[in-house]
Amino acid sequence: MTEFKLFDKWTFEDVEVNDLGLQKYVNLKPIILPHSAGRHASQRFKKAEVNIVERFINKLMRPGRNAGKKLKVIKSVETAFEIINAKTGKNPIQVLVDAIVNAAPREETTRISYGGVAQHQAVDVAPLRRVDLALRYICEGITKSCFSNIKSFDEVIADELIAAANNDTSSQGVRKKQEIERIAYSAR
Repeated sequence: MTEFKLFDKWTFEDVEVNDLGLQKYVNLKPIILPHSAGRHASQRFKKAEVNIVERFINKLMRPGRNAGKKLKVIKSVETAFEIINAKTGKNPIQVLVDAIVNAAPREETTRISYGGVAQHQAVDVAPLRRVDLALRYICEGITKSCFSNIKSFDEVIADELIAAANNDTSSQGVRKKQEIERIAYSAR
């Protein structure tokens, strides 16, 4: 029996999540095409069982230009993965996982009010929320970088993922994570 490869090109076997807290919530179950048709949407915490590449694609379909155009975004991600493989020589799925681990904030703030006076209190972030926030920050960075830029959507996706995987501050996701953790540190 043959193994499943993403887009019939990249294997999930060597991909590993280096953050122990996120291992349970970054699903690396082998698939060929990341399209589950929303079978996870009706149950709570079911999104943790969706492949991480599909969750990334779903986040890229932000309201506006790419809303509801899943096949278009799938083609763009496939091309971006080819660019990542050509630039770094690594498995693009591993680059995506490293980008998520590097862009996931460990600590954030919440508002606590005592007698009408609101204060910010630093709190730890749940692992599933860490993955959600990392995907959101990376995709917001991709969306912002696309406007008034001569690079194509595919090249912007590849550049953002490579920068986030290298923990580079040129990545919007890593910058946002550092900002949130800095605010949480000052609220301790």
